[in-house]
Amino acid sequence: MFHNTAKGANGSTLVYSIIETAKLNNLHPYNYFKYILTELPKHCNQKGNIDPAKLDYLMPWSNSIPKECRKPRRS
Repeated sequence: MFHNTAKGANGSTLVYSIIETAKLNNLHPYNYFKYILTELPKHCNQKGNIDPAKLDYLMPWSNSIPKECRKPRRS
């Protein structure tokens, strides 16, 4: 849908990268994506910028990711 421009292709690449990284870290991609999209606006300053140094807790390998984002481990 968005691949008809370079910016659209770049946007798709970002989304696919987040999804695949979530899968590799044993997360439900939809729940993880929803979580980060609700958390990111909380870190915006007046100009809409976000300090990347404050986002470590959102990384898929972080221990602070909510339980609903995690897939159960297989025994």
